[in-house]
Amino acid sequence: MEVDSSPGIHSFNIVGLPDKAVQESKDRLASAIKNSGFLPPNSKNKKITINLAPADIKKEGPAYDLPIAIGYLLETGQIRFDASNRLFLGELSLDGSLRHANGVLASAILAKRMGFNEIIIPAENAGEAAVVEEIGAIGARSIGEVISHLDGTRRIAPLKAEFLGKIPNVHDNSLLFIKGQETAKRALVIAAAGGHNLLMGGAPGTGKTLLARALSEILPPLSFEEAIEVAKIYSASGLTKDSSLSFRRPFRNPHHTTSAVAMVGGGTWPKPGEISLAHRGVLFLDEFPEFPRNVLESLRQPLEDGQVTISRASGSVSLPAKFMLVAAMNPCPCGNYGDSVNACICPMTAVMNYRKKISGPLIDRIDIQVMVPRETVSSEENGTLPEKVEEIKKNITLARQIQAERFKNLPIFCNAEINHKNIDKCCKLEKSAESLLRHAINAKGLSLRSYHKIKKISRTIADLEQSEPIQQHHVAEALSLRINEKITELF
Repeated sequence: MEVDSSPGIHSFNIVGLPDKAVQESKDRLASAIKNSGFLPPNSKNKKITINLAPADIKKEGPAYDLPIAIGYLLETGQIRFDASNRLFLGELSLDGSLRHANGVLASAILAKRMGFNEIIIPAENAGEAAVVEEIGAIGARSIGEVISHLDGTRRIAPLKAEFLGKIPNVHDNSLLFIKGQETAKRALVIAAAGGHNLLMGGAPGTGKTLLARALSEILPPLSFEEAIEVAKIYSASGLTKDSSLSFRRPFRNPHHTTSAVAMVGGGTWPKPGEISLAHRGVLFLDEFPEFPRNVLESLRQPLEDGQVTISRASGSVSLPAKFMLVAAMNPCPCGNYGDSVNACICPMTAVMNYRKKISGPLIDRIDIQVMVPRETVSSEENGTLPEKVEEIKKNITLARQIQAERFKNLPIFCNAEINHKNIDKCCKLEKSAESLLRHAINAKGLSLRSYHKIKKISRTIADLEQSEPIQQHHVAEALSLRINEKITELF
């Protein structure tokens, strides 16, 4: 940001592709500076020019208020300080106080990378920036406090994050309230341990939604690096509820009327959508076939690449989208097709149209596919015991630790992210296991993607048993979770 003041007829111009919010900062600045005890821009006959460089990048949002104000005061000689190695960010109120700004965490990370020593921001954002070590996070409540800090009158101590390195336990016990459904629970455990996508089919009321929510609660907490990735997205989107860093994995559950733009992101100026907000967490799509087909097809590339590229006339942006897709669906519009108890009332054309909404390539990208049957009501408690729940969580956490050690030199966090370049190195099968897998692939005519998916599921099952080689029974279980005849019948 460059500020120039020269004699002439009074004017105050901001150049460098500012949006409406940046242009309107001229009026906010005049009042904020006056109410803070300094001479505002309209007090003298001077031509003031603010240049936001580089000039070919659109500048948006009110976070430029504070740096423009400090630059103006410095240029007009009303304050003196060393401006090097300091970054300013924040919105000004008319009384000179500072308001919460979006994207502070990402700005602090960039400031550290560029060699800044201090980032001066609103007090509400100080905890957010303090997550980044080796840079001083100075939180101020007003422009007066900022100036007192800069001239040494009243220094503000950098805020230190107290929770660095401390990852709390964020598990709940929703799994206790699910009765029966042992096959589905086993699929949940494997999906949680390896970060695999999951499709659950079954009649209404069988517990698919409850199972999906239980999955989000048995997932291990985010690592520090993952938490930073998630926090950057939420900070840039203005969805950070407080300044603390959360280690709970995101759980997004958009309604089936959600548009493609809301799902993948976009708008006049590209913003993160549901798949980016679910980064490192769970994207749960209930009533899977009820989503518009274009919305479902938009998931294909992010599921494969772990990121989404949004191109608009104003520019192009790539956003992270490494999420676990958990989908739940009924076999037909009424939900009773193939049910041995209730009769289906749907015409066959309605059943076929219902299933055609989900394409084969999309289904092929979902690792685990299970049916959730009806459970009979029993007088006996058949839920998972508390001791078993704790053991499940312990096994999942241990499996994730094994994967973290395996991928410590790779940009991978879980087995589901293994790509074709290192799948043979990471997924070593015993001869009997390889033979079983090849025979199943040839017999069923499955794709090469399915071959790789089954190997990755087998790797996760082996990790849950703390076995380095993938054995035959690991592959057999992975095949049963990937090749489900009842699910196949739905498509």
